[in-house]
Amino acid sequence: MKYLPLIWAALMRSKTRTLLTLLSVLAAFLLFGLLDSVRVAFNAGGSVAGANRMITTSRLSITQMLPYSLDAQIRALPGVKKAAYAAWFGGIYRDPKNFFANFSVSPDYLDLYPEFKLPPAQKKAWLADQRGAIVGEALARQFGWKIGDTIPLQATIFPTRGSNDWPFTLRGIYRVDDPKQRAQERVLFFHWKYFDEANDYVKGRVGWWVVEPESPAIAERVAKAIDALSANSDHETKTQSEAAFNQAFAKQFADIGLIVTAIMGAVFFTLLLLTGNTMAQAVRERIPELAVLKTIGFSNRSVLWLVLAESVLLVVLGGTLGMLLAAAIVPMVSAASGGMVQLPGLLAQTWGLGLALMTGIGLVVGLLPALRAMRLNIVDALAGR
Repeated sequence: MKYLPLIWAALMRSKTRTLLTLLSVLAAFLLFGLLDSVRVAFNAGGSVAGANRMITTSRLSITQMLPYSLDAQIRALPGVKKAAYAAWFGGIYRDPKNFFANFSVSPDYLDLYPEFKLPPAQKKAWLADQRGAIVGEALARQFGWKIGDTIPLQATIFPTRGSNDWPFTLRGIYRVDDPKQRAQERVLFFHWKYFDEANDYVKGRVGWWVVEPESPAIAERVAKAIDALSANSDHETKTQSEAAFNQAFAKQFADIGLIVTAIMGAVFFTLLLLTGNTMAQAVRERIPELAVLKTIGFSNRSVLWLVLAESVLLVVLGGTLGMLLAAAIVPMVSAASGGMVQLPGLLAQTWGLGLALMTGIGLVVGLLPALRAMRLNIVDALAGR
């Protein structure tokens, strides 16, 4: 610590250059903090232990549909409190840009989602209308839909009787009270029975089951019992937590881990070049000063460590500021998404990896300038050679 004023003075020798480098490091680690939070969010929640809601899908792929005959068997299993089924529809409203999730579901589907508040009269009207649909309040507000309106969806996967037109009558609008879950209001539900009878593509097939165990403590046992129903068949299942299912669904569109790794690799490679050039230039400008330090008694090793400490301090200072800023932004991103993006914040593992990267980058970019300073010949340096 006694050399800290000397190291700090060296950093402040060119304030503009140091400030610009700090901002570059800050931006790099701000991006790292945000992206690593996304990576952690997509890799968490794989265990069903303690889950209060589980999803049963095909073991092969969540796009592989399962036989409806499993429904009665799943509901009859000991430990299953509630179960409902659904299938992805993938319809488009007027324009592909108007994307929102739309599923065909069993009549009791909402019983497993008590956070969805649907007025009893509207629920009764929906259950009585085979072509009825319910939507979230945010979705109804976006398109100006009212109870009784016809919502025409265009099928992208499942045609009906030789046509892609699927008209639905809006019978209910549900809401979600938790502001962090408002993204759940951007879904349209309609009856699986209507889907099964009207589509020309599949019959008697279900996309997934939502299962609520009698207690989270027995969730793992119930999951194994469900999967045992179809073991060694042509429709083996995989029961997982709701979080794991959401991750698998998102990974259909992109490998989040690979994207994050590629982006951060490019960012840190650029950062190495930038900070390496900064340190090389800083040492080159201070050759006479380093020679003076050696003249007054600093050893070659001491000069080496001074330059390395300067490099590490520069990166750690900028990186820490960037990650603190990321820690402040991550909760705001989650809140603004209305629950669509559930980021866990900057966890200890992210901080640990970030600090390791800061130290490693600082040492790498400072090593060559530090070796040059250590090998410096006093006479040649003072003579300007």
